[in-house]
Amino acid sequence: MIVPATRLLIWFALIAVPFATLAGVIPGALAISVGAIGLFVAVAITDVVISRRALAGVTMELAPLVRATQARPFTIAVRVQNATANARTIRVAIAFPPELVPAVDEFTVALPTGSEWSVFDWNCTALQRGKFRIQSGRLEARSTLGFWNLWKAVRLNSEARVYPNLATERSNLAALFLNRGVFGVHAQRQIGRGREFEKLREYNSGDGIEDVHWKATAKRGHPVTKVFQIERTQEIYVIMDASRLNGRQLAAQNSGVANNKAHADSSHTPASTILDRFITAALVLGHAAEQQGDLFGLLTFSNKIEAFIRARNGKAHYHACRDALYTLQPREVTPDFEELSTFIRLRLRRRALLLFLTSLDDPVTSEAFVRSADLFSRHHLVLVNMLQPAGVQPLFTNENVSTVADLYGELAGHIRWQALRELEKTLHRRGIQLSLLQSERLAVELVSQYLSVKQRQAL
Repeated sequence: MIVPATRLLIWFALIAVPFATLAGVIPGALAISVGAIGLFVAVAITDVVISRRALAGVTMELAPLVRATQARPFTIAVRVQNATANARTIRVAIAFPPELVPAVDEFTVALPTGSEWSVFDWNCTALQRGKFRIQSGRLEARSTLGFWNLWKAVRLNSEARVYPNLATERSNLAALFLNRGVFGVHAQRQIGRGREFEKLREYNSGDGIEDVHWKATAKRGHPVTKVFQIERTQEIYVIMDASRLNGRQLAAQNSGVANNKAHADSSHTPASTILDRFITAALVLGHAAEQQGDLFGLLTFSNKIEAFIRARNGKAHYHACRDALYTLQPREVTPDFEELSTFIRLRLRRRALLLFLTSLDDPVTSEAFVRSADLFSRHHLVLVNMLQPAGVQPLFTNENVSTVADLYGELAGHIRWQALRELEKTLHRRGIQLSLLQSERLAVELVSQYLSVKQRQAL
Protein backbone atom coordinates (compact mmCIF):
# COMPACT_ATOMS: atom_id res chain seq x y z
CA MET A 1 0.00 0.00 0.00
CA ILE A 2 1.18 3.54 -0.78
CA VAL A 3 0.43 6.55 1.43
CA PRO A 4 1.61 10.18 1.07
CA ALA A 5 4.59 11.18 3.17
CA THR A 6 4.99 14.45 5.03
CA ARG A 7 7.51 15.61 2.43
CA LEU A 8 4.90 15.31 -0.32
CA LEU A 9 2.45 17.47 1.60
CA ILE A 10 5.10 20.13 2.27
CA TRP A 11 6.15 20.31 -1.39
CA PHE A 12 2.54 20.40 -2.45
CA ALA A 13 2.00 23.39 -0.19
CA LEU A 14 5.14 25.10 -1.56
CA ILE A 15 4.33 24.53 -5.26
CA ALA A 16 0.67 23.89 -5.91
CA VAL A 17 -0.84 26.47 -3.58
CA PRO A 18 1.26 29.49 -4.75
CA PHE A 19 0.87 28.70 -8.46
CA ALA A 20 -2.87 28.11 -8.07
CA THR A 21 -3.14 31.48 -6.34
CA LEU A 22 -1.03 33.09 -9.08
CA ALA A 23 -3.32 31.68 -11.78
CA GLY A 24 -6.35 33.12 -10.02
CA VAL A 25 -4.83 36.58 -9.64
CA ILE A 26 -3.04 36.93 -13.00
CA PRO A 27 -5.02 35.44 -15.93
CA GLY A 28 -1.94 35.24 -18.15
CA ALA A 29 -0.10 33.04 -15.66
CA LEU A 30 -2.58 30.17 -16.00
CA ALA A 31 -0.44 28.17 -18.43
CA ILE A 32 2.68 28.57 -16.31
CA SER A 33 0.81 27.54 -13.16
CA VAL A 34 -0.73 24.47 -14.80
CA GLY A 35 2.67 23.46 -16.18
CA ALA A 36 4.40 23.83 -12.82
CA ILE A 37 1.72 21.89 -10.98
CA GLY A 38 1.66 19.23 -13.70
CA LEU A 39 5.44 18.87 -13.51
CA PHE A 40 5.21 18.37 -9.75
CA VAL A 41 2.49 15.73 -10.17
CA ALA A 42 4.60 13.97 -12.82
CA VAL A 43 7.61 13.89 -10.48
CA ALA A 44 5.47 12.49 -7.66
CA ILE A 45 4.03 9.79 -9.96
CA THR A 46 7.50 8.95 -11.25
CA ASP A 47 8.66 8.57 -7.65
CA VAL A 48 5.91 6.01 -7.10
CA VAL A 49 6.76 4.08 -10.26
CA ILE A 50 10.49 3.80 -9.63
CA SER A 51 9.97 2.93 -5.96
CA ARG A 52 7.13 0.44 -6.25
CA ARG A 53 9.51 -2.44 -5.52
CA ALA A 54 11.10 -0.83 -2.46
CA LEU A 55 9.89 -3.72 -0.30
CA ALA A 56 10.41 -6.47 -2.89
CA GLY A 57 11.93 -9.53 -1.27
CA VAL A 58 11.65 -8.07 2.24
CA THR A 59 9.77 -10.04 4.87
CA MET A 60 9.88 -10.63 8.59
CA GLU A 61 9.50 -13.53 11.00
CA LEU A 62 9.55 -13.98 14.79
CA ALA A 63 10.68 -16.76 17.05
CA PRO A 64 7.84 -19.32 17.06
CA LEU A 65 7.86 -19.65 20.86
CA VAL A 66 8.79 -17.01 23.42
CA ARG A 67 8.79 -17.68 27.16
CA ALA A 68 8.49 -14.76 29.55
CA THR A 69 7.73 -13.90 33.16
CA GLN A 70 4.98 -11.54 34.18
CA ALA A 71 6.14 -7.95 34.83
CA ARG A 72 9.74 -8.71 33.85
CA PRO A 73 11.35 -7.50 30.60
CA PHE A 74 11.97 -10.07 27.90
CA THR A 75 13.10 -9.99 24.28
CA ILE A 76 11.57 -11.29 21.07
CA ALA A 77 14.02 -12.16 18.31
CA VAL A 78 12.97 -10.52 15.02
CA ARG A 79 14.50 -11.72 11.74
CA VAL A 80 14.15 -9.53 8.64
CA GLN A 81 14.85 -11.13 5.26
CA ASN A 82 16.25 -9.05 2.42
CA ALA A 83 16.25 -11.41 -0.54
CA THR A 84 17.87 -8.91 -2.94
CA ALA A 85 20.67 -8.13 -0.45
CA ASN A 86 20.53 -4.44 -1.42
CA ALA A 87 21.14 -1.74 1.16
CA ARG A 88 17.88 -0.16 2.30
CA THR A 89 16.29 1.35 5.38
CA ILE A 90 12.88 0.17 6.55
CA ARG A 91 10.60 0.65 9.52
CA VAL A 92 9.21 -2.37 11.34
CA ALA A 93 6.07 -2.49 13.49
CA ILE A 94 4.38 -5.46 15.19
CA ALA A 95 0.78 -5.75 16.34
CA PHE A 96 1.35 -6.83 19.94
CA PRO A 97 -1.62 -7.95 22.04
CA PRO A 98 -2.60 -5.49 24.81
CA GLU A 99 -1.06 -7.72 27.47
CA LEU A 100 2.42 -7.32 25.93
CA VAL A 101 3.82 -3.80 26.14
CA PRO A 102 6.78 -3.11 23.79
CA ALA A 103 9.58 -0.77 24.83
CA VAL A 104 9.16 1.08 21.51
CA ASP A 105 6.27 1.11 19.07
CA GLU A 106 8.44 0.70 15.96
CA PHE A 107 12.00 0.06 14.85
CA THR A 108 14.00 1.64 12.05
CA VAL A 109 16.32 -1.01 10.60
CA ALA A 110 19.18 -0.43 8.16
CA LEU A 111 19.58 -3.53 6.01
CA PRO A 112 23.23 -3.87 4.92
CA THR A 113 24.45 -4.76 1.45
CA GLY A 114 25.21 -8.40 0.80
CA SER A 115 23.33 -9.79 3.79
CA GLU A 116 20.09 -11.68 3.32
CA TRP A 117 19.07 -11.86 6.99
CA SER A 118 19.21 -9.23 9.72
CA VAL A 119 18.38 -10.04 13.35
CA PHE A 120 17.53 -7.75 16.23
CA ASP A 121 15.77 -8.03 19.60
CA TRP A 122 12.54 -6.31 20.52
CA ASN A 123 12.21 -5.59 24.25
CA CYS A 124 8.78 -6.10 25.81
CA THR A 125 7.11 -6.45 29.19
CA ALA A 126 4.16 -8.75 29.91
CA LEU A 127 1.43 -7.35 32.14
CA GLN A 128 -0.54 -10.58 32.58
CA ARG A 129 0.16 -14.27 32.65
CA GLY A 130 -1.23 -16.46 29.89
CA LYS A 131 -0.72 -17.49 26.29
CA PHE A 132 -0.74 -14.75 23.65
CA ARG A 133 -0.50 -14.91 19.86
CA ILE A 134 1.39 -12.42 17.68
CA GLN A 135 -0.07 -12.75 14.21
CA SER A 136 0.70 -9.66 12.15
CA GLY A 137 3.35 -7.04 11.54
CA ARG A 138 4.09 -4.21 9.14
CA LEU A 139 7.08 -3.23 7.01
CA GLU A 140 7.44 0.29 5.65
CA ALA A 141 9.96 1.94 3.32
CA ARG A 142 10.27 5.42 1.82
CA SER A 143 10.24 6.08 -1.89
CA THR A 144 13.36 7.26 -3.70
CA LEU A 145 12.49 10.97 -3.42
CA GLY A 146 10.74 10.53 -0.09
CA PHE A 147 7.31 11.62 -1.33
CA TRP A 148 5.60 8.32 -0.46
CA ASN A 149 5.63 5.66 2.21
CA LEU A 150 5.22 2.14 0.90
CA TRP A 151 4.16 -0.51 3.39
CA LYS A 152 2.91 -4.05 3.44
CA ALA A 153 1.42 -6.30 6.09
CA VAL A 154 3.25 -9.46 7.09
CA ARG A 155 1.60 -12.50 8.65
CA LEU A 156 3.44 -13.73 11.74
CA ASN A 157 3.12 -16.90 13.74
CA SER A 158 4.56 -16.50 17.21
CA GLU A 159 3.33 -17.53 20.63
CA ALA A 160 4.30 -15.80 23.87
CA ARG A 161 3.89 -17.84 27.04
CA VAL A 162 3.90 -15.61 30.10
CA TYR A 163 4.39 -17.41 33.41
CA PRO A 164 3.58 -16.06 36.89
CA ASN A 165 6.24 -14.02 38.64
CA LEU A 166 7.49 -15.85 41.73
CA ALA A 167 10.30 -13.46 42.68
CA THR A 168 8.59 -11.88 45.68
CA GLU A 169 7.21 -15.18 46.97
CA ARG A 170 10.63 -16.81 46.81
CA SER A 171 12.24 -13.92 48.64
CA ASN A 172 9.61 -14.18 51.38
CA LEU A 173 10.20 -17.90 51.48
CA ALA A 174 13.93 -17.35 51.98
CA ALA A 175 13.15 -15.13 54.96
CA LEU A 176 10.95 -17.89 56.37
CA PHE A 177 13.77 -20.41 56.30
CA LEU A 178 16.23 -17.92 57.73
CA ASN A 179 13.86 -17.39 60.65
CA ARG A 180 13.78 -21.14 61.13
CA GLY A 181 17.56 -21.13 61.52
CA VAL A 182 18.40 -22.87 58.24
CA PHE A 183 19.59 -21.67 54.88
CA GLY A 184 17.63 -22.66 51.82
CA VAL A 185 15.05 -25.42 51.50
CA HIS A 186 16.61 -28.27 53.45
CA ALA A 187 15.03 -31.48 54.60
CA GLN A 188 13.33 -30.88 57.94
CA ARG A 189 14.05 -32.99 61.00
CA GLN A 190 11.00 -35.07 61.78
CA ILE A 191 9.60 -35.91 65.18
CA GLY A 192 8.67 -39.47 66.16
CA ARG A 193 9.49 -42.90 64.89
CA GLY A 194 7.65 -42.89 61.59
CA ARG A 195 4.66 -44.82 60.32
CA GLU A 196 5.97 -46.68 57.30
CA PHE A 197 6.62 -50.39 57.91
CA GLU A 198 10.25 -51.39 57.40
CA LYS A 199 10.85 -54.91 58.77
CA LEU A 200 10.22 -57.45 61.55
CA ARG A 201 12.67 -58.23 64.34
CA GLU A 202 12.86 -60.18 67.56
CA TYR A 203 11.03 -58.69 70.52
CA ASN A 204 13.21 -56.62 72.85
CA SER A 205 12.44 -55.58 76.37
CA GLY A 206 10.68 -52.24 76.36
CA ASP A 207 8.92 -52.62 73.00
CA GLY A 208 5.34 -51.44 73.09
CA ILE A 209 2.60 -54.00 72.91
CA GLU A 210 1.04 -52.07 70.02
CA ASP A 211 4.16 -52.87 67.95
CA VAL A 212 3.86 -56.63 68.32
CA HIS A 213 3.08 -58.42 65.06
CA TRP A 214 0.65 -61.04 66.33
CA LYS A 215 0.44 -63.17 63.20
CA ALA A 216 4.23 -63.49 62.97
CA THR A 217 4.35 -64.17 66.73
CA ALA A 218 1.87 -67.01 66.41
CA LYS A 219 3.70 -68.46 63.43
CA ARG A 220 7.20 -68.34 64.98
CA GLY A 221 6.20 -69.17 68.53
CA HIS A 222 7.94 -66.18 70.11
CA PRO A 223 7.23 -62.42 70.17
CA VAL A 224 8.02 -60.48 66.99
CA THR A 225 8.03 -56.69 66.79
CA LYS A 226 7.27 -54.43 63.83
CA VAL A 227 9.88 -51.80 62.97
CA PHE A 228 8.79 -48.57 61.35
CA GLN A 229 10.68 -45.91 59.47
CA ILE A 230 10.00 -42.27 58.71
CA GLU A 231 8.05 -41.76 55.50
CA ARG A 232 10.49 -40.74 52.80
CA THR A 233 8.03 -39.77 50.12
CA GLN A 234 4.60 -38.27 50.67
CA GLU A 235 1.97 -37.06 48.23
CA ILE A 236 1.03 -33.39 48.36
CA TYR A 237 -1.89 -32.12 46.29
CA VAL A 238 -2.92 -28.51 45.76
CA ILE A 239 -6.63 -28.37 44.94
CA MET A 240 -7.43 -25.00 43.40
CA ASP A 241 -10.85 -23.43 42.96
CA ALA A 242 -11.16 -21.52 39.65
CA SER A 243 -14.81 -20.51 40.03
CA ARG A 244 -16.46 -17.10 40.22
CA LEU A 245 -15.53 -16.17 43.81
CA ASN A 246 -11.82 -16.41 43.04
CA GLY A 247 -12.12 -14.09 40.07
CA ARG A 248 -12.56 -11.12 42.39
CA GLN A 249 -10.01 -8.34 42.16
CA LEU A 250 -7.44 -7.73 44.84
CA ALA A 251 -6.12 -4.33 45.83
CA ALA A 252 -2.66 -3.75 44.35
CA GLN A 253 0.14 -3.72 46.86
CA ASN A 254 3.61 -2.56 45.95
CA SER A 255 2.57 -2.38 42.34
CA GLY A 256 5.47 -2.81 39.99
CA VAL A 257 3.73 -1.72 36.82
CA ALA A 258 1.62 1.25 37.73
CA ASN A 259 3.00 2.76 34.59
CA ASN A 260 3.53 0.15 31.92
CA LYS A 261 6.66 1.56 30.39
CA ALA A 262 8.15 3.58 33.23
CA HIS A 263 8.17 0.48 35.42
CA ALA A 264 8.98 -2.07 32.75
CA ASP A 265 11.96 -3.31 34.75
CA SER A 266 10.01 -3.99 37.93
CA SER A 267 10.71 -7.35 39.54
CA HIS A 268 7.14 -8.12 40.55
CA THR A 269 3.56 -7.31 39.70
CA PRO A 270 0.98 -8.13 42.37
CA ALA A 271 -1.71 -10.52 41.29
CA SER A 272 -4.90 -8.82 40.18
CA THR A 273 -7.28 -11.61 41.25
CA ILE A 274 -7.51 -14.13 44.05
CA LEU A 275 -6.84 -16.91 41.55
CA ASP A 276 -3.57 -15.25 40.52
CA ARG A 277 -2.38 -15.37 44.12
CA PHE A 278 -3.41 -19.00 44.39
CA ILE A 279 -1.40 -19.88 41.28
CA THR A 280 1.81 -18.24 42.44
CA ALA A 281 1.49 -19.79 45.90
CA ALA A 282 0.86 -23.26 44.41
CA LEU A 283 3.98 -23.06 42.23
CA VAL A 284 6.12 -21.98 45.18
CA LEU A 285 4.74 -24.86 47.25
CA GLY A 286 5.47 -27.27 44.41
CA HIS A 287 9.07 -26.14 44.34
CA ALA A 288 9.37 -26.58 48.11
CA ALA A 289 7.85 -30.09 47.96
CA GLU A 290 10.30 -31.08 45.24
CA GLN A 291 13.23 -29.86 47.35
CA GLN A 292 11.90 -31.93 50.27
CA GLY A 293 11.72 -35.04 48.10
CA ASP A 294 7.93 -35.37 48.20
CA LEU A 295 5.54 -35.90 45.32
CA PHE A 296 3.57 -32.84 44.25
CA GLY A 297 0.26 -33.00 42.40
CA LEU A 298 -2.30 -30.55 41.13
CA LEU A 299 -6.08 -30.50 40.78
CA THR A 300 -8.05 -27.51 39.48
CA PHE A 301 -11.83 -27.34 39.33
CA SER A 302 -14.82 -25.05 38.89
CA ASN A 303 -18.20 -26.55 38.05
CA LYS A 304 -16.16 -29.45 36.64
CA ILE A 305 -12.67 -30.86 36.90
CA GLU A 306 -10.43 -28.55 34.89
CA ALA A 307 -7.07 -30.31 35.17
CA PHE A 308 -5.54 -33.15 37.14
CA ILE A 309 -1.83 -33.92 37.37
CA ARG A 310 -0.91 -36.90 39.51
CA ALA A 311 1.72 -36.36 42.17
CA ARG A 312 5.28 -36.83 40.93
CA ASN A 313 8.56 -34.97 41.16
CA GLY A 314 11.29 -33.76 38.86
CA LYS A 315 11.85 -30.73 36.70
CA ALA A 316 9.70 -31.98 33.82
CA HIS A 317 6.79 -32.58 36.21
CA TYR A 318 7.14 -29.09 37.71
CA HIS A 319 7.05 -27.59 34.21
CA ALA A 320 3.91 -29.62 33.47
CA CYS A 321 2.23 -28.15 36.57
CA ARG A 322 3.32 -24.67 35.57
CA ASP A 323 1.96 -25.14 32.05
CA ALA A 324 -1.37 -26.27 33.49
CA LEU A 325 -1.65 -23.18 35.69
CA TYR A 326 -0.35 -20.21 33.72
CA THR A 327 -3.36 -20.16 31.38
CA LEU A 328 -5.95 -20.90 34.07
CA GLN A 329 -8.64 -18.22 34.26
CA PRO A 330 -11.61 -17.89 36.65
CA ARG A 331 -14.99 -18.99 35.36
CA GLU A 332 -18.33 -17.35 36.12
CA VAL A 333 -19.75 -20.51 37.64
CA THR A 334 -20.42 -21.95 41.09
CA PRO A 335 -17.95 -24.62 42.25
CA ASP A 336 -19.24 -28.18 42.21
CA PHE A 337 -17.82 -29.72 45.38
CA GLU A 338 -19.84 -32.90 45.00
CA GLU A 339 -18.19 -33.79 41.72
CA LEU A 340 -14.83 -32.81 43.19
CA SER A 341 -15.25 -35.05 46.24
CA THR A 342 -16.28 -37.98 44.05
CA PHE A 343 -13.25 -37.45 41.84
CA ILE A 344 -10.90 -37.32 44.84
CA ARG A 345 -12.39 -40.47 46.31
CA LEU A 346 -12.03 -42.40 43.06
CA ARG A 347 -8.63 -41.15 41.88
CA LEU A 348 -6.62 -40.54 45.05
CA ARG A 349 -6.35 -43.93 46.70
CA ARG A 350 -3.21 -43.28 48.73
CA ARG A 351 -3.45 -41.06 51.80
CA ALA A 352 -2.22 -37.59 50.86
CA LEU A 353 -2.05 -34.02 52.11
CA LEU A 354 -4.78 -32.03 50.36
CA LEU A 355 -4.24 -28.27 50.41
CA PHE A 356 -7.43 -26.53 49.27
CA LEU A 357 -7.21 -23.02 47.86
CA THR A 358 -10.76 -21.72 47.67
CA SER A 359 -13.17 -19.07 48.97
CA LEU A 360 -15.82 -20.11 51.47
CA ASP A 361 -17.18 -16.70 52.49
CA ASP A 362 -20.35 -17.40 50.52
CA PRO A 363 -22.87 -19.31 52.73
CA VAL A 364 -24.15 -21.54 49.93
CA THR A 365 -20.62 -22.44 48.84
CA SER A 366 -19.47 -23.18 52.39
CA GLU A 367 -22.47 -25.44 53.07
CA ALA A 368 -21.79 -27.37 49.86
CA PHE A 369 -18.16 -27.84 50.85
CA VAL A 370 -19.06 -29.09 54.34
CA ARG A 371 -21.50 -31.64 52.90
CA SER A 372 -18.95 -32.94 50.39
CA ALA A 373 -15.93 -32.97 52.69
CA ASP A 374 -17.15 -36.04 54.59
CA LEU A 375 -16.42 -38.17 51.53
CA PHE A 376 -12.65 -37.61 51.63
CA SER A 377 -11.75 -36.02 54.98
CA ARG A 378 -11.42 -39.37 56.78
CA HIS A 379 -9.04 -40.78 54.20
CA HIS A 380 -6.83 -37.72 53.62
CA LEU A 381 -5.33 -34.92 55.65
CA VAL A 382 -7.18 -31.79 54.53
CA LEU A 383 -6.09 -28.17 55.01
CA VAL A 384 -8.36 -25.44 53.63
CA ASN A 385 -6.91 -22.01 52.93
CA MET A 386 -8.65 -18.85 51.80
CA LEU A 387 -7.68 -15.21 51.62
CA GLN A 388 -9.01 -12.95 54.35
CA PRO A 389 -11.89 -10.99 52.75
CA ALA A 390 -11.59 -7.23 52.94
CA GLY A 391 -13.34 -5.79 56.00
CA VAL A 392 -13.98 -9.20 57.59
CA GLN A 393 -12.62 -8.83 61.12
CA PRO A 394 -13.78 -8.82 64.74
CA LEU A 395 -15.57 -5.78 66.05
CA PHE A 396 -13.43 -3.01 67.59
CA THR A 397 -10.38 -4.13 65.58
CA ASN A 398 -10.39 -1.05 63.38
CA GLU A 399 -9.67 2.19 65.21
CA ASN A 400 -10.54 4.44 62.26
CA VAL A 401 -14.31 4.49 62.77
CA SER A 402 -15.66 8.03 62.69
CA THR A 403 -19.14 7.89 61.11
CA VAL A 404 -22.31 5.88 61.47
CA ALA A 405 -21.68 4.33 58.03
CA ASP A 406 -18.27 3.13 59.22
CA LEU A 407 -19.90 1.58 62.29
CA TYR A 408 -22.41 -0.33 60.19
CA GLY A 409 -19.58 -1.48 57.94
CA GLU A 410 -17.69 -2.79 60.96
CA LEU A 411 -20.81 -4.61 62.18
CA ALA A 412 -21.25 -6.25 58.80
CA GLY A 413 -17.61 -7.31 58.79
CA HIS A 414 -17.97 -8.77 62.29
CA ILE A 415 -21.02 -10.82 61.26
CA ARG A 416 -19.14 -12.27 58.30
CA TRP A 417 -16.13 -12.97 60.50
CA GLN A 418 -18.33 -14.75 63.01
CA ALA A 419 -19.80 -16.90 60.23
CA LEU A 420 -16.30 -17.92 59.16
CA ARG A 421 -15.44 -18.76 62.76
CA GLU A 422 -18.47 -21.05 62.94
CA LEU A 423 -17.41 -22.65 59.66
CA GLU A 424 -13.93 -23.17 61.09
CA LYS A 425 -15.37 -25.01 64.10
CA THR A 426 -17.63 -27.12 61.89
CA LEU A 427 -14.71 -28.19 59.71
CA HIS A 428 -12.50 -28.80 62.74
CA ARG A 429 -14.99 -31.38 64.03
CA ARG A 430 -14.45 -33.20 60.73
CA GLY A 431 -10.69 -33.08 61.07
CA ILE A 432 -10.25 -30.24 58.58
CA GLN A 433 -8.24 -27.12 59.35
CA LEU A 434 -9.47 -23.79 57.91
CA SER A 435 -7.04 -20.84 57.73
CA LEU A 436 -7.68 -17.23 56.75
CA LEU A 437 -4.48 -15.89 55.21
CA GLN A 438 -3.22 -12.53 54.03
CA SER A 439 -2.56 -12.12 50.33
CA GLU A 440 1.09 -11.10 50.63
CA ARG A 441 1.91 -14.05 52.92
CA LEU A 442 -0.09 -16.76 51.20
CA ALA A 443 2.86 -18.68 49.75
CA VAL A 444 4.84 -18.46 52.99
CA GLU A 445 1.94 -19.74 55.07
CA LEU A 446 1.28 -22.64 52.71
CA VAL A 447 4.90 -23.76 52.88
CA SER A 448 4.85 -23.37 56.67
CA GLN A 449 1.76 -25.59 56.90
CA TYR A 450 3.36 -28.20 54.66
CA LEU A 451 6.63 -28.26 56.63
CA SER A 452 4.75 -28.44 59.92
CA VAL A 453 2.74 -31.44 58.71
CA LYS A 454 5.89 -33.12 57.48
CA GLN A 455 7.82 -32.49 60.68
CA ARG A 456 4.99 -33.75 62.90
CA GLN A 457 4.39 -36.72 60.59
CA ALA A 458 0.70 -35.84 60.71
CA LEU A 459 0.19 -37.39 57.30
